[in-house]
Amino acid sequence: MNPAIWWQQLALVMTGGALGAGLRFWIGGQMLRQFGSGLPYGTIAVNFLGSLVGGFLVVWLEDRGQPALYLRAFLIVGILGGLTTFSSLMMESLIFVRTGRGMAMLANLGISLAGGLLLVFAGAWLASQLRPSA
Repeated sequence: MNPAIWWQQLALVMTGGALGAGLRFWIGGQMLRQFGSGLPYGTIAVNFLGSLVGGFLVVWLEDRGQPALYLRAFLIVGILGGLTTFSSLMMESLIFVRTGRGMAMLANLGISLAGGLLLVFAGAWLASQLRPSA
């Protein structure tokens, strides 16, 4: 890949990531004020929004040539990546299905969900072991 194109895409990813993270922060605050803290409504909202928009963009940008590289970098990797990573898992699942790899999709989902849950609890346990007691 041309180094200039790579650097341009990196700049778009970073800019989009900052916008997506800011949007996540804003949506999370709005949802917390509106619905309280019974469930992580902000996280659910941004994950669902990212999945919807991501699914749309994957198909909309198919076979669009060179300009799509920049749009993918900014919109999908940048904005949606900053907004949520759940959308990446969902878009990868869509791509698996669209390319006839349904079993790979199920394996990826199972591994990602089970592994993520295991590791988040392992990280919490490790932190509780390393943190000095009060």
